[in-house]
Amino acid sequence: MQLFKSIMSESGIFNQTIKVSKPHIDVNGHVNNVVYVQWMQDVAYAHSSSVGYDGRRLDELGSTWVIRSHFIQYHRPALEGDDLLVYTWPSTIKRASALRKYKFIRARDQAVIASGESDWVYIDRTSGRPRAIEEEMREVFAEIPKDQEP
Repeated sequence: MQLFKSIMSESGIFNQTIKVSKPHIDVNGHVNNVVYVQWMQDVAYAHSSSVGYDGRRLDELGSTWVIRSHFIQYHRPALEGDDLLVYTWPSTIKRASALRKYKFIRARDQAVIASGESDWVYIDRTSGRPRAIEEEMREVFAEIPKDQEP
C-alpha cells in the first residue's frame, strides 16, 4: 500500500498524497491530531529533498532545520480510507528562519480538512545556533505570495 505520492509544481508549491490508514485513526474515529504534525514534518522533508536539500546535502553544509513552533487549524475530520492532498510552501523567508504553510484537502470532495504553518529555524550543526540561509537555498525555496497559495 502506497502512503505517499509526491509532486512538485512549477509554482514552487509541493504536494503529496496521503492515504489515511488504520494506524492514523484515534479513539474518536478520525485522524489523530498528532498525526498531522508528523505529516507536516514529513511533507516538508520531502519538499526539501525534491529540490536537492536532503539529509546528505544538509550534512555537507553542516546545517539542519528545526521547528520552533506549529499551528494547526482543524476544519473537518479525515477518516480511514480518505486520500488527502497535502500542499506545502514557504510563505516567508527571513535571514535564518522560514515560515512554511500547509493545507490538507480531501481528494474526493476537495474539502479543506486542516491548514497550518510551522516556523522552521536554520541551524549550524556545530554551534547549535541559527545561521543565515544560503542564497542558493533561498533561490530554490522562493516565497509564495498569499494570492498564489492553494
